[in-house]
Amino acid sequence: MLFNSIQYLIFFPLVVLLYFLLPRKIKKPFLLGASFFFYSCWNVKYTLLMILSILLTYLTGRMVDGTESEKKRKLYVFFCFAANLGILFIFKYFNFAVETVNHVGSIWGASPINLGVDVLLPVGISFYTFQALGYTIDVYRGDLKAEKNLLHYALFVSFFPQLVAGPIERSTHLLPQLKKDHRFTYENLVLGFIDLTWGFFLKLVIADRVAIFVNEVFPHYGRFSSGSLLLAACFFTVQIYCDFYSYSLMAKGSAKVLGIDLMDNFKEPLFSKSIVEFWRRWHISLSGWFRDYLYIPLGGNRKGTVRHLANILLVFAVSGLWHGAAATFVLWGMIHGFFNVLEVAIKKARGKRESTNLFASGIKRLYTFAVVVFAFVFFRADTASQGLGLIGRMLTGPWGGGKFLDEISKSQMGLKGLYAALGGLALLFIVDAVKYNGVDLRKKFAEAPWPLRMILLLVLLFCIFVFGVYGPGYSESQFIYFQF
Repeated sequence: MLFNSIQYLIFFPLVVLLYFLLPRKIKKPFLLGASFFFYSCWNVKYTLLMILSILLTYLTGRMVDGTESEKKRKLYVFFCFAANLGILFIFKYFNFAVETVNHVGSIWGASPINLGVDVLLPVGISFYTFQALGYTIDVYRGDLKAEKNLLHYALFVSFFPQLVAGPIERSTHLLPQLKKDHRFTYENLVLGFIDLTWGFFLKLVIADRVAIFVNEVFPHYGRFSSGSLLLAACFFTVQIYCDFYSYSLMAKGSAKVLGIDLMDNFKEPLFSKSIVEFWRRWHISLSGWFRDYLYIPLGGNRKGTVRHLANILLVFAVSGLWHGAAATFVLWGMIHGFFNVLEVAIKKARGKRESTNLFASGIKRLYTFAVVVFAFVFFRADTASQGLGLIGRMLTGPWGGGKFLDEISKSQMGLKGLYAALGGLALLFIVDAVKYNGVDLRKKFAEAPWPLRMILLLVLLFCIFVFGVYGPGYSESQFIYFQF
């Protein structure tokens, strides 16, 4: 059940209506049941897998909290991690591991291993696994007491708005909210609805629109001019940002209507002036998870320069692997790791001196965007060689000149689609620029006079209906991060 589907547009209002009409004692069981139903719409069997993860981490938390023996506490956490990561490995990484072993073995003339797991990757398994394991670490560290109420804990892991693609919430932030009684408020409805509407705009008007061109160019890059390849590479960066950001907004908006505040997962990342800053603004919940539960325990920046830079590279390699069982994702992570290391090393050599003039800021933003686009080529490519081939043709192939526009006009997106996407991007640029400079647009919208709010919402809805990608022959486009 996708957020941008008719099913969700029926499911969500019904859940909201019943949740606020039901007696207080029934609200939480109902919300848990709704969350399980939401996840079961993909595959009922995988709901059982999620329940197993819930039970494993719940029992581990209780056992860790119930003993003072440090040896036992570490043992409980170890087995919990081994079990959960073992499940994740079997479903997501087993085939990749076998392929890697066979590839290395073939170099030395070894016979291939004929093993494989023919199963679909459970939707959102990386997200809810990391959220549950984060809770386990929080309990072990003493950041919070183990949750005794299994219903509350199960709801924390399976809360449907953020279940399948995040944000990866912290137990200290989300769990206390889920234990409270929530009443319907007009303010929550307004704030939630604007997030949902803006999310639909980003998904249908921008992400799904530019995806048409990206999906046409990447598999057949040899047919296109350098100009079209550059546009496709930039468009994929735009696509994945708007696609993932739109999901996070829809999740945040859905939760807000129910009275729950989810964390912001994006903060205008494409305005970043360095790759280090980019990762403070992109997929914040995941980068924060790796920072607190991997980077800092490895020593962070406290063990000397070499160890510090090695920790950064390791974290980004793992981050790439988290996204998918393929060399392209690891390469994407390592590219970001390399430029993070480069920037940290340069900053240490230069000290804290930093130019603040507009020209320098513009150059830094251009550099950051170029690196992000370059790395995302491998993220989108089926193989590393395809990514290298696309970049090579982009740099050395014919630019196209007039052929560039001709290629776009003859593409499935067409010139009208291009203009619609560019119009949507212009609005996104303005909104992100205002927010980047410290203006809270959600708060401004909530405080605006009722007629003005209605006009803004109607204009946004009009743009979605007129310029969005939907209708006969259109199949709801799955959010990219569902595959992780």
